Amino acid sequence: MENKVFNGFEIVQDLIKLRWVPEILKSIELGNHRYSEILKSIPYMSHTELNRKLSVLIEKKVIDKVVEDNNISYFLLDFGEDLVHIFNHLEDLEDKYFKIS
Repeated sequence: MENKVFNGFEIVQDLIKLRWVPEILKSIELGNHRYSEILKSIPYMSHTELNRKLSVLIEKKVIDKVVEDNNISYFLLDFGEDLVHIFNHLEDLEDKYFKIS
């Protein structure tokens, strides 16, 4: 059981520490499902970086890529929704305990 918990933490930690992952997942959650919408919603992120991160997120089964009539859209899978929940909670903790007055 302990090993399973450790592996779960390790997987989540590996995703959380990747630059841009929280921003990408939150963008998709906010309704930006097309590549161009995600890119536009995250200032300073390059095309190359977005492509890399989307590939990692698909590989880790965090998001799904749906191709329909030559249109590509990205959607959160259950794991992605859970990660967004964690990110939101971390933001709440920051607001509660680390907000500089």
